[in-house]
Amino acid sequence: MKSGFIYSDDNKRYHTWNYHLRRKFGTKVMKIALNAGFTCPNIDGTKGTGGCIYCSPSGSGDFAGDKRLSTEEQFDAVCKKMHEKWRGGLYIAYFQAHTNTYAPVHELRERFESALERPGVVGLSIATRADCLPGGVLNYLSELKERTYLIVELGLQSVFDETGERINRCHTYAEFLEGYNALCSRGINTCVHLINGLPGEDKEMMLHSARTVAALRPHCVKMHMLHVLKNTPLAGLYESGGCRLLEKDEYVDIIADQLELFHPETVIQRLTGDGARADLIGPMWSLRKFEVLNAIDKELERRNSFQGDKFQK
Repeated sequence: MKSGFIYSDDNKRYHTWNYHLRRKFGTKVMKIALNAGFTCPNIDGTKGTGGCIYCSPSGSGDFAGDKRLSTEEQFDAVCKKMHEKWRGGLYIAYFQAHTNTYAPVHELRERFESALERPGVVGLSIATRADCLPGGVLNYLSELKERTYLIVELGLQSVFDETGERINRCHTYAEFLEGYNALCSRGINTCVHLINGLPGEDKEMMLHSARTVAALRPHCVKMHMLHVLKNTPLAGLYESGGCRLLEKDEYVDIIADQLELFHPETVIQRLTGDGARADLIGPMWSLRKFEVLNAIDKELERRNSFQGDKFQK
């Protein structure tokens, strides 16, 4: 059943990643999550230690490849798992864990070029921080985007600097804008990450972050709920009562509000997230991914609203 949304050929009322890739490449495209073994400036002491308070020891790469293996070996191992669910299709090599521009250019080149050489790879997705984009890296990214479908993913999470300090992000919103604008000026596709339910934030703050990012017109966005993993600083904060987790209905309402704020052309890469089941402290409802996505669909249908209904220039 078509929803009537211009960037949809099914019941979705928002611009899904799957729709975008099928239109661009004409077939199923799978992300292959890889771990290049890099670190972060808020882990190694350059800007801080401990990393973001919600980050697992794998640097948000819990479902990525084994960093002890080569890029080629990781890629093939993850592909094998993916093909247990799907047959055929093309691939985007996704450098997911930690900060994937936080290394000398020759090291980045070795990793990224190895991934591009794997059969069926049509693109690169590179997760990083906006304050880790020096001139040499930007020059290399500019070269890459001429040869492949390139997306640079920037972990912002919130536009509020007080929240950034609370989560140990170790860079400001002004620094984010500097990096974001440097990418955009070179025509490099960007994806911005936002997290709902961060400590100290209420709904209006979450909507303000979404509205502010929407006005930037990024190529893609990722939004998901805060979840607590074992062996993270956030786990201690949660267990001591220092933060609470969103309920499912509360989260669905926030996401529906946020989707209405983004321009219809902005691709929504994800609307939910979870951690490895063995490490997840909560919210446990986040493990039921399709239930969450179905609830978002039903809420938009109930409202008779679509992505972009409240977009503001």
